[in-house]
Amino acid sequence: MVRRARSIPDHSTRIEDVKRYIGDHIDEPLYRAVLASVAGFSIPHLHRIFTACVGESIAAYVRRTRLERAARKLRMGAVDIAQVALAAGYDTHAAFGKAFKQQFGLSPSEFRRLDCPSATDLITKGNRYEN
Repeated sequence: MVRRARSIPDHSTRIEDVKRYIGDHIDEPLYRAVLASVAGFSIPHLHRIFTACVGESIAAYVRRTRLERAARKLRMGAVDIAQVALAAGYDTHAAFGKAFKQQFGLSPSEFRRLDCPSATDLITKGNRYEN
């Protein structure tokens, strides 16, 4: 029996399914086995294909997605940064602040003080803030 190789479009569709699943379940723990099941791949194969298609690992994609969501909450006036940190999956304000600054180049407090267009650019373009 000859097995046919899966096509690149098939991989892209499956990776889009995984990204959609992540987006729909971003507030929940995301388990590798479940994500692999969504794609119909083994865990190691999912990691290889996801990284090749998306340009970042699953963990980096989830981290960035959660931080972008947290940034939107901060821009919408979320009062307590600690609550935003917990919602983004961080146990402490300090860990959240470090990850946020690594992603955006600003602390959450500094980010809140940005004007709306600058903050939106940081979130949508994924750039780091440079003075």
